[in-house]
Amino acid sequence: MITARKQVKQPGFFDVAERAQKLEHLGDPLVALHTVIDWEAFRSDLESVHQKERKSNAGAKPFDVVLIFKMLILQQLHNLSDDGIEYQVRDRLSFMRFLGLQMEDKVPDAKTIWLYRERLKSNGLTEVLFERFHEQLAKHGYIARGGQMIDATFVEVPRQRNTKEENTQIRLDTTPGDWQSKPNKLAQKDVDARWTKKNEERYYGYKNHINADQANKLIRDYAVSDASVHDSQVFEELLDDQFGAKGGTRAIYADSAYRPKEQEANLQESNIPSQVCEKGARNHPLTKEQKAANKEKSKIRSRIEHILGAQAQVGGHIVRTIGMVRARIKIGLMNLTYNMKCLVQLLGKDRKGMFAAG
Repeated sequence: MITARKQVKQPGFFDVAERAQKLEHLGDPLVALHTVIDWEAFRSDLESVHQKERKSNAGAKPFDVVLIFKMLILQQLHNLSDDGIEYQVRDRLSFMRFLGLQMEDKVPDAKTIWLYRERLKSNGLTEVLFERFHEQLAKHGYIARGGQMIDATFVEVPRQRNTKEENTQIRLDTTPGDWQSKPNKLAQKDVDARWTKKNEERYYGYKNHINADQANKLIRDYAVSDASVHDSQVFEELLDDQFGAKGGTRAIYADSAYRPKEQEANLQESNIPSQVCEKGARNHPLTKEQKAANKEKSKIRSRIEHILGAQAQVGGHIVRTIGMVRARIKIGLMNLTYNMKCLVQLLGKDRKGMFAAG
């Protein structure tokens, strides 16, 4: 008996284009991210990862630096591992279109993504890219306008199974002796992360300290520390003495953890209006007036919680890296990705407002 061989239909150019148009019609959010962000503005900084001279012209040429950078942003947006982002780019048409890839194009693999991120680390580029994006924010009119809100959140890492003695040595900034003779074991141990406790809950890892603008909830600056560092210790590092849109130094909003007496004195000396919540003390509870003032301050300060919550929704409060330097890369990319997404949303609201006014 002869059976008919099933004919396999190859997708044509117009089939793919039609499906891409359908995705756009359904509201693919990556379309706005692709068009709003000036990705080429990052190229000159990104190309420094390939400044090492090639020994010869033989072998495969490196992938485009902007392409891989966009993959790192996609990775942050969707909380994907290196293997995960490679798979999704190969599998999802919306990802391919965002990256400008065709079906026949090569896709950077997980190892390439990892190596590229390591080069960002060795070249100290994350902070540079974060600051470079401020130029785009300024071009769109989103400069620091309102009060500055400061807060921090824990960014946890996989918990280490160390003995008490090993943890004690790590806290003293010494590496346990038997780890030195076991390089494979040492490579899997995070000697920079620290334990801490807050509200009876224990955390292990790092902290993301941010300064955000009250008016538009964009992150203006950030710092990374281990989890044991008190929020107030990073306070002055994040302070911004630039004038706001209405003139005068922008007020600072923060919770009571940021109110040591010496810092309040420094704010007065720098002419920075303090809207830091007051804290009661033993035998000196807050008065009704102080509680009412704290409530008003918290109405503004709480806007920073929206930022931290948005990052938590995409898995931003945990990283699966080892060591402070790699944690800084991941947290820096997380803050940059948040600002990119926020800019898209702000411009979208502005357009809706213009149409409504018209």
